[in-house]
Amino acid sequence: MRESQSRSRRQRPPVQNRQPANRSTRTRAAGVKNADVKNVSAKGTRAKGVDAKKSSTRSAGTDVSVPAGAGAAGGVSLFSPKASFKKVKKKFKVFSVRGGIDRVFLYILLSLLVFGLVMLFSASYASSFYESGDSYKYIRQQLIFAVLGCFVMMAISFFDYHHLHKFAFLILGITIALLVAVVVLKGSSLVPRINGAYRWLFIGPINFQPSEVAKFALVLIFAHLMSINYDKMETFRYGVLPYVVLLALIAGLVIMEPHVSATLILVAISAVMMYVGGVRLRWFGVAAILATAGVMYLVFFSGKFDYAMLRIQGWLNPFDPPEGVDTWQTRQSLMAIGSGRLLGLGLAQSRQKYLYLPEPENDFIFAIVCEELGFVGALVVIILFALLIWRGVIISLGAKDKFGMLLGIGLTAQVGIQTILNICVVTNTLPNTGISLPFFSYGGTSLVMLLAQMGILLSISRTSNVDKV
Repeated sequence: MRESQSRSRRQRPPVQNRQPANRSTRTRAAGVKNADVKNVSAKGTRAKGVDAKKSSTRSAGTDVSVPAGAGAAGGVSLFSPKASFKKVKKKFKVFSVRGGIDRVFLYILLSLLVFGLVMLFSASYASSFYESGDSYKYIRQQLIFAVLGCFVMMAISFFDYHHLHKFAFLILGITIALLVAVVVLKGSSLVPRINGAYRWLFIGPINFQPSEVAKFALVLIFAHLMSINYDKMETFRYGVLPYVVLLALIAGLVIMEPHVSATLILVAISAVMMYVGGVRLRWFGVAAILATAGVMYLVFFSGKFDYAMLRIQGWLNPFDPPEGVDTWQTRQSLMAIGSGRLLGLGLAQSRQKYLYLPEPENDFIFAIVCEELGFVGALVVIILFALLIWRGVIISLGAKDKFGMLLGIGLTAQVGIQTILNICVVTNTLPNTGISLPFFSYGGTSLVMLLAQMGILLSISRTSNVDKV
């Protein structure tokens, strides 16, 4: 009995050796089982994928496949023809609503426009009746162009301003062609002499000044090039040379008309945009030295020194000018401003507009504003322009890209510079030269063009990072 028990103990394996063997066996079995499950699931997945591809190919009849289960879920594949059409449509999309426009800017702009129309009628009905026998001639035409300009402005506000990149050089080429045509066709029926200069181009029933188009073309091409080379604007090759060449070309053609005021505006706009674009200040110092040298050469060595001195004396003392210098318009303007005093003579009560002040509906309309509405009315006009410029700068600085920022700054600078120069000329702060007051002075095509440019600013405001009321 004891011998049999000892034999059974010898034949029985040790407990500690038996447990690892069982564990390894169970592990291998579980691994084989899991591998079999994975193989079966992979085969099933591949089979389902093949079946889904076959079913999608048979149903669509094209090479485009729809993932399995998409149809059952009611979804649309990103690779379906409908999605592809949406991508193409988005790529070539020109008009888009995106965010809302900046209503503060729009309200200020419409206030200036309505104010300008009222003052234009008040300033122009006497000269309009004298010239044509119709007191409503100027205001009727201006009102038609104002309504047209508002429609154009709102339409352009839906236009994606990024597409202007494509048309920058095209618009520049058309502008240069128009300016060359004015210079070449001087004295013809297409470019007649008006007020001693050849500035207007008559094409059928349409007449306009190509220099107005040149302002926008300059702003657009500058914004286009600066946005591309923004990181290189501190260099002479990319930050100075191309803009000096373009300015010299456009301003040179404009000065040949001659149109000194438009040339000054072009130079001022260029300086503002180059400064905002990142050009180093030392280049502005070099430009100032060269400009001073050029003016000194024209004055002392071009044979026009005596004439220039006479004009300066007439500007400094318009009520006692030298012989041969006409300061009649400046004198009448100053008399109109002085007559207005604090509150003015009242709306439509101006006396200087009755054929005393030349161009009361155009370059010198601000003098009529001062006469009829006084210092208070003039201050309101200045504040409205200041608010418009301020809001335009805010919209521009909040633009999503450099192109929008530079384009908005350029268009806003054009309005601001032209307003400042007009008021300075009317008040005899600067010598008399023809500069119109934006949204006030008579001129249908220039008003439409100006409102169209404001439409571009509204387009920028749709994506601008600015609080919209």
